[in-house]
Amino acid sequence: MSKKLREDEKGRELYKGETQRKDGSYVYKYIGADGKPKYESSWRLTKADKIPKGKRKVKPLREIEKEIQRDLMDGINSTGAEMTVCRLFQKHTELNPNVRESTKKGREWLLKILQSDKIGNMRIKKVKPSDAKAWAIRMKEKGYSYQTVYNHKRFLKAIFYTAMEDDFIRKNPFNWNLEDVIGNDTESKTALTNEQADKLLSFMQTDKTYRKLYNAFMLLLNTGLRISELCGMGIKDIDFENGYIHVSHQLIFENGAYRIEPPKTKAGVREIPMTEFALKAIKDEMQNRKNAQPVKIDGHSDFIFLNKKGLPMYGVAYATEFSAMIKKYNKSHEEEPLPKISPHTLRHTYCTNMAKNRDLSAADLQIIMGHENITTTLGYYAHGSAKSAKAAIKTWRG
Repeated sequence: MSKKLREDEKGRELYKGETQRKDGSYVYKYIGADGKPKYESSWRLTKADKIPKGKRKVKPLREIEKEIQRDLMDGINSTGAEMTVCRLFQKHTELNPNVRESTKKGREWLLKILQSDKIGNMRIKKVKPSDAKAWAIRMKEKGYSYQTVYNHKRFLKAIFYTAMEDDFIRKNPFNWNLEDVIGNDTESKTALTNEQADKLLSFMQTDKTYRKLYNAFMLLLNTGLRISELCGMGIKDIDFENGYIHVSHQLIFENGAYRIEPPKTKAGVREIPMTEFALKAIKDEMQNRKNAQPVKIDGHSDFIFLNKKGLPMYGVAYATEFSAMIKKYNKSHEEEPLPKISPHTLRHTYCTNMAKNRDLSAADLQIIMGHENITTTLGYYAHGSAKSAKAAIKTWRG
């Protein structure tokens, strides 16, 4: 005697694991990758079925079954796929704890953003590229810059790769080009012309308020140092005999406290050849250390660039001073005002000027700038050294 077929209320055969509830909805029971029973439901058995009025739109049960079977065949862990984006974020950061303090701060900030956004509470298996793109658009609408959204998207892409490696999901919903979604409105970096630099240097020499910035400005313009590297520079970092600045760290000031960190990249540990202008700027600034306080920060001391209290200067303070200086300059030079200038503008100016030097190879310039990837410098690879870089820039005046 043949086994009686199970049917739904429409007389259709129900397959193994399928049942129909009294309310008309369908349920599929299966054993998950963890060996425990799992359940999925839908108001439709097939595509041909209509969704009851007022009920949530979901895929037909048979389509859900196919996806489940495919996941089981591919070893996808459906249990892990149930975690939220915020929980995945935490899991990823727990697995990658050895990062610098600034990176930890950035992670904490991003987690707070996710916790206040609907994508943070979504189950990772439910996040589609359209959801990720909608998140980017919301970030833009809230006023976040393109670069900030780009950095956050890059990290979210990384955490979803962690989910892929653990077989929680099959595809990465953040694997798309941000510029195609919100557009890159970042202003292009502009280098100062020699004429603009000379005018501003002349202004600083005669201005009672901003003459204090002259040596820092001149050193940045002639070395391409990052501002945090200049602030962390101590007397021991200067090789006066051979004409080099040894860069091995940077000084960060945050939440009222100083700390020393490694340079931005591994390539940031480097030797920078000094021009005569750079050397003079350092020696002149060292004459201004009469009120230097005996501070020691993470083993480093004798900082060269100090504030009026005798404590080390820091990046935000310089950025604020530079901004105010340009405003004052432009008030008295309305016919030829200068663009907004930050300490990084001088690094960009230095790199631009050095790239014009035909005697300087791309690899030499990469070494001087501390760029991790040469594509950031000129876009091609070559071989160079700090010594050959020094020889090449002897003819460059700055």
